[in-house]
Amino acid sequence: MHIELGPLRPDPGMLVLGLALFLLLLWTLGTRLLPRVERVQAERRDATEGRAERAEAVRAEAEAVREAVRRELAEARHEAARIRRDHAERGAAAIAAARADGTRDRERLLAAGRTRIAADRDAAAAVLRQDVGELAVLLAGRVVGEPVHTVAAERRTVQRFFTAE
Repeated sequence: MHIELGPLRPDPGMLVLGLALFLLLLWTLGTRLLPRVERVQAERRDATEGRAERAEAVRAEAEAVREAVRRELAEARHEAARIRRDHAERGAAAIAAARADGTRDRERLLAAGRTRIAADRDAAAAVLRQDVGELAVLLAGRVVGEPVHTVAAERRTVQRFFTAE
């Protein structure tokens, strides 16, 4: 079978040489150029998608740290509330104890004051009775016109008057 191609009919030597050069070009592209292209594309993919993946990993890690901090803050708030409550209870107990001590001291001072006032009143009443008796005898002596203190002392008139009260 022989096909007539006319002026397009290739020379078999040139065809073999062209095929050999084409295979050499393919081999060079496959061993040298394509690995470099693959490496550059991998670097670009790593630079774009890899950064996105690393950014996502960093974001996830930051979210985990944020949640941990939130939990710690919540625990710290609970602890602070517990401490405030404990100190408020201690303060209330201290105030109640101080109030009880103050009440006891007040009652003790009032009782001592009442006792002292009663003693002072009794002493003042005794002195006043004596002074009133002396003044009454002196006044009676002035009214009568002569001293009556000897008669009043013998009859104990002033003491009988005050005991009759």
